[in-house]
Amino acid sequence: MMNLTAQTPAPTTPAVIGLTSIEAEERLAELGPNTLPEPEPPSPLRDFLIQFRNPIIYILLLASALSFATGRIEDGLFILVVLLINASIGTYQEYSADRAAAALRKLEQPSARVIRDGVACRIEAKRLVVGDLVLLESGDRIPADLMLVDASDLRCDESLLTGESMPVPKGRTVEGSSDETASSMLLAGSLVTRGRAKGVVTATGTATMLGGIAAELGRANSSQPPLVARLAKFTNALAVFVGLAALVLVVAGFLRGLPLHDLVMMSVGLAVSAVPEGLPIAISVALAVSMRRMAARNVIVRSMPAVEALGSTTIIATDKTGTLTSNVQTVTEIRLPDGTDIALDAHADLDKCEIRASGLDSDLVRERARRLLRAALLANEGTLARHDDLWVAAGDTVDVALLAAGRKAGLGQEELNDRYPLAARIAYEPEHKYAASFHHGSDRIHVFVKGASEVLIEMSDRMDSAGNVVEIDRASLLAQKEEMAARGLRVLAFAEGEIGASLAGSLGHGHLVDLVFLGLAGLQDPVRPEVPNAMKDCHAAGVEVVMVTGDDPRTAAAIARDAGLGFHAGQVVSGHDIDEAARAGDQRLDEITREARIYARVQPAQKSTIVASLIRNGHIVAVTGDGVNDGPALKKAHVGVAMGLRGTEVAKESADLVVTDDNFASIVAGIAEGRAAYRNIRKVVLMSVATGAAEVLLFMLALPFGLPMPLLPVQLLWLNLVTNGIQDVALAGGRPEGDELAGPPRSPLEPVLDRTMTRRVVQSTVVIGGAAFLAFQWMIAHGYGVPEARNITLLIFVMFENVQTLACSSERRSIFSVDILRNRFLLLSVLAAQTIHISAMYVPWLSGTLGLSPITPLEWGLSMLIASSLVLVTEVDKFVSRRRRDRSSHA
Repeated sequence: MMNLTAQTPAPTTPAVIGLTSIEAEERLAELGPNTLPEPEPPSPLRDFLIQFRNPIIYILLLASALSFATGRIEDGLFILVVLLINASIGTYQEYSADRAAAALRKLEQPSARVIRDGVACRIEAKRLVVGDLVLLESGDRIPADLMLVDASDLRCDESLLTGESMPVPKGRTVEGSSDETASSMLLAGSLVTRGRAKGVVTATGTATMLGGIAAELGRANSSQPPLVARLAKFTNALAVFVGLAALVLVVAGFLRGLPLHDLVMMSVGLAVSAVPEGLPIAISVALAVSMRRMAARNVIVRSMPAVEALGSTTIIATDKTGTLTSNVQTVTEIRLPDGTDIALDAHADLDKCEIRASGLDSDLVRERARRLLRAALLANEGTLARHDDLWVAAGDTVDVALLAAGRKAGLGQEELNDRYPLAARIAYEPEHKYAASFHHGSDRIHVFVKGASEVLIEMSDRMDSAGNVVEIDRASLLAQKEEMAARGLRVLAFAEGEIGASLAGSLGHGHLVDLVFLGLAGLQDPVRPEVPNAMKDCHAAGVEVVMVTGDDPRTAAAIARDAGLGFHAGQVVSGHDIDEAARAGDQRLDEITREARIYARVQPAQKSTIVASLIRNGHIVAVTGDGVNDGPALKKAHVGVAMGLRGTEVAKESADLVVTDDNFASIVAGIAEGRAAYRNIRKVVLMSVATGAAEVLLFMLALPFGLPMPLLPVQLLWLNLVTNGIQDVALAGGRPEGDELAGPPRSPLEPVLDRTMTRRVVQSTVVIGGAAFLAFQWMIAHGYGVPEARNITLLIFVMFENVQTLACSSERRSIFSVDILRNRFLLLSVLAAQTIHISAMYVPWLSGTLGLSPITPLEWGLSMLIASSLVLVTEVDKFVSRRRRDRSSHA
């Protein structure tokens, strides 16, 4: 269960009396502090250097070096400035995310109460050592792995470690427990929900179970974000293309007898043409804009590629406790002995009565329910009170849930205690399986009992039926209990009785006989109210959802049904099934995960195994969770999503995204934003690649026809980085089109340039490059000087960029049906690109550097007319694509 080999507990006798300060200091020096490994602090220099690990950047650096080598200082400096701007933007985004992540880290318990030198004192938790005697009480978070030496009515919430939603009884021995060792061990990071205890530290820091999970998180993540993988393939292919094109150009030029200087200049020009220099900046902008939009929808992004990764998700492996559910035990149903059902709204305001009763006499039914809840509140050791307009609870989670149910029924614990003064109390003990209280009446002692159904049914000889006390029907009551348990409810029973006032001095277990059975209460950790609709949205978006939980299969299945997760009995598997399949090999395990929808009784290591199998099955996997036990799976997934409110810091540190409102629906909103971001990236890629390929085509056509270089390298940089760059940024920051969740996610194998994108790139390349070449050739043939021909050719390219930008505003819809004003920034970018280019013709130093000169209105109009030809080609392609999709949907 945990690693205890690295640290050995002190002998039992010294541990019971605690350590001396000297012993503690010696062990602290030997074993080190009780802390987990700290992540490497964010480094701006590291983030800055990472921005240069990109094949596109390598090509641009080579082009810059060639420019300097051939005396084109302006070109070389221009490229370097662009690279520095891009790296600065990326560094800012990454460093901001790193600092936000560092601010989330609040992992360890700040202090602990121990016995040192025979005296109880409070020390920093990081100074705990093996052998320390730790004192615990309700509300404490356990600071290290402990072995119990004493416990009183102790229960611990281990849900953040194991996924088990119910508090676990703890003690040196637990009657009926199959695992005596586990019952006496307290795990670092878990919470004491009830009772008091003393425990000896057996492991600290990385030797604890929590430390083992932290070590697992420290391993490299083998799952690469989809966008990173796609762009890596794209840029590698682009690098190969540029290299081959340059080789062809050099060979052709050499055969023509061109001098070496001209060949080098043409190679630089070709490299500048082919490489979409503004693409890295545009992608950063697209992801940064989506990060801000996600933040507005309660999703904090810790890693920019995770924006698109969430949009690419094909399956969500979600934790149950605290993610689909509220992680708060709640009474949702009361079953009276005659079978009458009473429902309590799981999320109702505690100041409102939310009891809905079936039956003809609802007033009588409500009164019977209050009678049951009266017993639940009086035989209760928890507290629930209002302070400063907030409800503040203390005690066992089940006791608090019963107090909340009583409040919904209009009952208050303080009023009842005043009405029925306490005479004696029997605290809950695991071996007894019940708690009871005795209260003074006018001439009798009232007895109220709550506990396990089987025990209270045997204590009772009568039961409440339609407001009358009748002989108990034990078989019927046990059948009711089994039916409620089959729906994943935790079932408690309640009974009451009376004894003579003369026995007030000797109240105890022996007086819990001949009781009146009042009924059953079903408790559960209810599904968050927004989850069912979020499940529907996932289904509509083609995103599968599977539940991975530490709870038992019956409870998991009940929660899944309430959440709207579709499944059948054969799709519920256990951690034991996963272990057996893993031993049989990956193939058997992958067969199970292809079909399974609910994974119950799953251990932390098994969660990672499940995620790895889903990835092998071809899924883009998102994992959600809030517990320490979710950390390894969050790390292994393509995108990890942690809950921000209830989530542990381990989960947040492991995740790529943090949902600040713990709302499963926010994840679905994040998927929509991620898909919108990828759409925008595709638009930018289409725009950039088509323009660059058209420039390459222009060069490749000019060479065999004996024409001079159509555009200078500095003109190409101006075209790709300034006029095109402005419009790329506008496309990258475009608003979602609104139908992002209307269809299934794209295939994980889909490249950046899929069939549709490739076809449109080819179409645009032929139209833009071909038209520009014909115009350049015509001008040279009709007496235009080379500078004048280049000037107008460059303007034609700017015009084509303007048209391409508007055409790319939607991949599917016609340019004439898109509301351009909805994305005013896009329209302004087109006007800005045109205005900046024309203005550059009249700025002396800029026009001289770029080789620009003023043009006539006729030349501007003809250039616009030539560029408009792209609209016809694009609209025809979109129309044909829509017709094909319509036919496919009706087939």
